[in-house]
Amino acid sequence: MLTSVIVLLAACSSKQKETQPENQSSEFKYLVDEFADLKVMRYQIPDWDKLSLQQKEYLYYLGEAAKCGRDILWDQNFKYNLLVRKTLENILNTYSGDTSTNEYKQFVVYAKRVFFSNGIHHHYAEDKLIPEFPATYFQELLAKSNKEGFPLKEGQTIEAFGSFVQDIISNPQTYKMRKSNDETQDILLASSTNFYDGVSKKEAEDFYNKMLDPKDETPLSYGLNSRLVKKDGKLTEEVYKIGGRYSQAIEKVVYWLEKANKVAENDNQKKYTQLLMDYYKTGDLKTWDDYNIAWVQDTESTIDFVNGFIESYGDPLGIKATWEAVVNFKDMEATKKTNIISQNAKWFEENSPVDPRFKKKEVKGVSAKAIIATTLGGDCFPAPPIGINLPNANWIRKDYGSKSVTITNLMDAYDKAAEESPKSVSKEFTFSDEEYELGKEYGSITSVLTTDLHECLGHGSGQLLPGVNPNALMENSSSLEEARADLFALYYCADPKMVELGLLPSMEAAKAEYNGYIRNGLQIQFVRIELGKDVNQAHMQARKLISTWAYENGKGDNVIEKKVKDGKTYFVVNDHEKLRELFGLLLAEIQRIKSEGDYAAGKKLIDDYAVKIDPELHKEVRERYQALNLKPYGGFINPEIVPVEENGKLIDYKLEYPSDFLQQHLKYGKEYNFLKAEE
Repeated sequence: MLTSVIVLLAACSSKQKETQPENQSSEFKYLVDEFADLKVMRYQIPDWDKLSLQQKEYLYYLGEAAKCGRDILWDQNFKYNLLVRKTLENILNTYSGDTSTNEYKQFVVYAKRVFFSNGIHHHYAEDKLIPEFPATYFQELLAKSNKEGFPLKEGQTIEAFGSFVQDIISNPQTYKMRKSNDETQDILLASSTNFYDGVSKKEAEDFYNKMLDPKDETPLSYGLNSRLVKKDGKLTEEVYKIGGRYSQAIEKVVYWLEKANKVAENDNQKKYTQLLMDYYKTGDLKTWDDYNIAWVQDTESTIDFVNGFIESYGDPLGIKATWEAVVNFKDMEATKKTNIISQNAKWFEENSPVDPRFKKKEVKGVSAKAIIATTLGGDCFPAPPIGINLPNANWIRKDYGSKSVTITNLMDAYDKAAEESPKSVSKEFTFSDEEYELGKEYGSITSVLTTDLHECLGHGSGQLLPGVNPNALMENSSSLEEARADLFALYYCADPKMVELGLLPSMEAAKAEYNGYIRNGLQIQFVRIELGKDVNQAHMQARKLISTWAYENGKGDNVIEKKVKDGKTYFVVNDHEKLRELFGLLLAEIQRIKSEGDYAAGKKLIDDYAVKIDPELHKEVRERYQALNLKPYGGFINPEIVPVEENGKLIDYKLEYPSDFLQQHLKYGKEYNFLKAEE
């Protein structure tokens, strides 16, 4: 499970050198580029010099493994993504025409948007990115670029190739949505994701439901690492493994994991990394479970990593996982607070407002730590989560526990980037100066706490009743799960226990968190969505569900009040205690839905509260935001870990901080290009 960034960041446009040494932190600029609705930042890696040479080498090898799965994600997102990307790369690398024209500048913006989203669909909104340059200009770009660099089929002319690619990227009637939630259509057939080929929703559900045994208390994650296709009228799985689908890229991942294992910190790391490599070689889901069990029990190592087919947000049915990677080491100082949360896991479970039947009888292996990311890859790059809780298998969580992390250097980068802007989205949507000052004083504190609660305990809380299908909530599972974890964090954020444990300075801090969450859920996040479109992304649906449900169900007591001042709409929390009660009630209901596998009730919550936006409010919110000239989405450039040799001997690994987003992606396109484009 991943926690996304819920704040909207400000921007500055400061031209940087291509790289910047790590010791110039006083001059470090976080914001380095902005285009369309996106801004690009850099993150620092503090405490690098405190690591040993062996630890740096370990992080370097793991980082290379994290970059090698890049092509996999692109192909998973859409079958022609690699074709489009290789075409864009060749134009950017070899175009000999005039690069000062408005059309070429529009082309560069389109290319950067595609790189940011790992494909031709928006990374959050899921809809197709349509270029602003004229369709006819595309043929000119091809004509003045090296023709040998394009992925043409045998015998295909450059004109035919250009027309084919041009239609893919420019035709608004084809491949409209990466992941569709449109219930008037079959959501699999209407989606452009590449997890299924010619398979309907019912066919996929029937295929995987037949594999499930209600009596199996340790079920495999069926379908997690495969593509389901129909061949000669029969369904079959193409498994992601060496010798199977994505073999060339997975071979490279394993190559670097093998090198990493030779310099691992301890035997525990070597054990679970070997299991991960065995899984990549066989595709066996039992080995995947064995790896997760071994991995989750390693709570002592300084260095850690995530690498694999893990999260199922991208699959309309919530079954199949995208490839991702995060390499990191422990933030020792920040981990002290997360340890307090994990050490009190039993108290949180016992005092939860949910039905006792749905609580864990015994809380096992809940570990939490703060980490410093060193390399992001796959579905975590360039727009990463700020928190992670794994593994996802419910039975492993129950029997062996879970590992939760908060990524402190990314959170710090988001905060520092916001400080580099003179304008504030929070100030624009906050009703009073008093409320705004409260948020300024406590916002960063409560943001870290709720992320820790969400990841460390929220996702790991509760249990399924015996015999309940883990995939029972199907296409609504991701949104409901994020809502459940959010509600857990919100409910406990305002518990006096937080002050007693030293996690909050006062209960006023909780008020700041509640105010900000409601503002975001009912207004601010809508700036990310085009007028007339619905909320589709799981984290955004979760926030809208919670905020709208609380607003509607608290109307009798005026818990949240809609106010208008100077023609602008605001949502103000009048009663924080009653709002907490509402959060508790909704948490209890969503836990019941998950524990019982109540698909109908979960679907009703999503349909009633999580999807539709009031068109007048939506228009107002976007106009107010656009006047601030800010960008709603943010992502990162990876630092470069560079080996340092002296007289032919490795003596160190240094950090460099690139500032050119486009150049990093072109570099990755050359160095981590392992899969062929779909023809």
